[in-house]
Amino acid sequence: MPLQDLEKALTLGSEEERQQLRIGLDALVRLAVVEESDAGLQRLDPTDLVPARLRCSSKGFCFALRDDGGEDIYIRDHQLNHAWNGDRVLVKITREGGRRRSPEGGVQCILARDTTSLLAQVEARDEDRLLAIPLDDRLLTSIELPFDDRSHADAAGEMVVEVSIDRFPVGQFAARGHVARSLPVRGGPDADRDLLLTKHHLQGRPPAPRASLRHLEEKERRDLTALAVLLPASWSGVDAPSLPGLSLEAREEGGWRLWVHAPAVAERISPGSALDTWLNQQAEANCAGTQWLPLLPPALDKASALRVGERNEAVSVALELSSEGVLEHFRFCLSLVKPAARLDSAALVALAERKPKARTLPAALKPLKEHLPLVESLLTVVSLLRSRRLEAGSLDLDLATPAIESLGDLRIPLPDASREGWLVQLPGNEPMGLLREAVMVAHRALGRHLAALQLPGLFARNNAPETDDLNEVAKAALALEIPLELSAEGNADAAELAAAFAATDRSRALQNLLRGTMQPVELDSQSGAHALAGEAEAFASWCCPGLHYADLWNQQLLATLLSQGKDRPSVRHKTGIDLASDACHGSTDWSILTPSQLAPFQEALAHGLAKRLNARNRFLLEFQADVLAMAQSRYAEPLVGQTLTGVISGVQSYGFFVEVPPSQVEGLVHVSSLKDDWYEYRSRQNRLVGRKNRRVYMVGDRVEVEIQKVDALRHQIDLAVVLPESGEEALAATNGVMDGAEALVLAPL
Repeated sequence: MPLQDLEKALTLGSEEERQQLRIGLDALVRLAVVEESDAGLQRLDPTDLVPARLRCSSKGFCFALRDDGGEDIYIRDHQLNHAWNGDRVLVKITREGGRRRSPEGGVQCILARDTTSLLAQVEARDEDRLLAIPLDDRLLTSIELPFDDRSHADAAGEMVVEVSIDRFPVGQFAARGHVARSLPVRGGPDADRDLLLTKHHLQGRPPAPRASLRHLEEKERRDLTALAVLLPASWSGVDAPSLPGLSLEAREEGGWRLWVHAPAVAERISPGSALDTWLNQQAEANCAGTQWLPLLPPALDKASALRVGERNEAVSVALELSSEGVLEHFRFCLSLVKPAARLDSAALVALAERKPKARTLPAALKPLKEHLPLVESLLTVVSLLRSRRLEAGSLDLDLATPAIESLGDLRIPLPDASREGWLVQLPGNEPMGLLREAVMVAHRALGRHLAALQLPGLFARNNAPETDDLNEVAKAALALEIPLELSAEGNADAAELAAAFAATDRSRALQNLLRGTMQPVELDSQSGAHALAGEAEAFASWCCPGLHYADLWNQQLLATLLSQGKDRPSVRHKTGIDLASDACHGSTDWSILTPSQLAPFQEALAHGLAKRLNARNRFLLEFQADVLAMAQSRYAEPLVGQTLTGVISGVQSYGFFVEVPPSQVEGLVHVSSLKDDWYEYRSRQNRLVGRKNRRVYMVGDRVEVEIQKVDALRHQIDLAVVLPESGEEALAATNGVMDGAEALVLAPL
């Protein structure tokens, strides 16, 4: 490619921008990543350089997560070459990995900086030196500030600052920046949200570009307005995304026809347009508790949302289910629906509590008076679908998000399959539970359809957990004398472990260990199994285009197939096949879509769409974990100095972690605070053991702890164990545990 063409593609307008490009190209040429000749620039593929993204810990450990999915590369601090956590880098492997050792390497080039601003506290080190110390302790650096910013130094710790980076570290020169603004540490929920948005660079999202939305013709859609459509409603936050609707019909031959109606978003925008590109960059709707950062701009959401009593365009699928809940056939269509009512948790609670022969109807059920048989049938079908999913190896865990008011809609999981590889158990009165089971079957249907027609979809794949990882959890359970049934090969099964743990008083702690073994869900251009959904062939999400760009993208492909697909080899053939149905599988030996129709989808996949959306989803999970941790920390702040009963959730050589209900805030009891004895870490039994008093601390134990310190900004909780007053009481408290586990506890390391 000629240099001028590259400058044009990058829309470089100033001489300074062209000089910066020149500097970058010179570095890539020296690294043999780019070759420059009279013909222009050509990208090379050096075998000794690995593209990756850095992930660092507060302890100074850094790993490069490879773009190709290979084994993570350990980077020592002197090999970082000024790279920071989150940066995209080129890494050269200097030492190959072994059986128990990761490969090692060094950063050769920083491709892209992840941190352009950060939250920090200002410290004056001497009369002429001012430093910003990042709150994120994974950023192993400090930033020099101009002395004019000295007014932001806050010895009382009541303020933090947002620092914009003016110069990244290079050679012997440290990083420089300036204070962009101050933010209060204790300003209430809105201020906390602003802190988190600032930390994750979400407070200044670019506005959506102006766009004229396409008008959808009703005459080109199947009229389903006679169907009773219910809209499950769980979220109440500001700007919460619109969700699909459900219908159900009994089949004459037995079983049901379950309908899922998704908002018609994709048809209203043009693939490759400025709006489509903006949506691609945003990638996900983001829940910040009681308020959402929506994926769709207001005009698009308003045009596509399903509303009770109104005729709405939708993209629908009819899922033909047997009386056992098995998916037998399916058919998609562009539709027109008229939702009849909302279905909320109050209605489901009232239905469950209503006596069979009651003459009066609770107020919560009056809007659903004509549709109560439909709701009851939906509950029956959803229960069957859930049973089938669990039988296929999916995993539900009783690890609900704590009921902290400031968490808002984060307390209710998304209706589609979790990206973390496991699902939260939902109560029967949660409408999202109905929607979740139906939507997963609809996504299985599209996955199979695209794979059978060999169309370029975005498939979600989820591998089963590694046997070795499950066996480690099983060993921890056996050390606690929890009876388990292993396979003939001596291996553990995730679903059986979850069931065994649920029957114990250590359920939550052990299920937390189990969820750590689950494989994440990843998007891919190739179809494959999805263990979480119980799908062996293919899974492609499309029903929630207001939540995920991946759903919007797949819906674009589906709408293109339904409206423009070629249902016969040529015009000479009088009859065609039904491209909307699974009846066409195995019957097509011609190109269903033209090259020009396929080009936008194929190019997006070739340019790494799946990889970028995976990265964006990991970012979303990190943000939501921060929202949860902040809410838990704020909940714990008034409890400093109080003694509470908690449950040990993890044991390490340096101490153990304790979860304190009801917020499930987790704090650390450092081993140095255990003054009554010298404690040894028994890694095989996952416990700490006192040398003299033989006191044992292990996963699932209940302990009395005092909350000593809460650092809400860093989400750190310091705890101290409250011991019984006398040694005899202490020994008596542990005898019950030691009698049954003494052989394991006292076994040599």
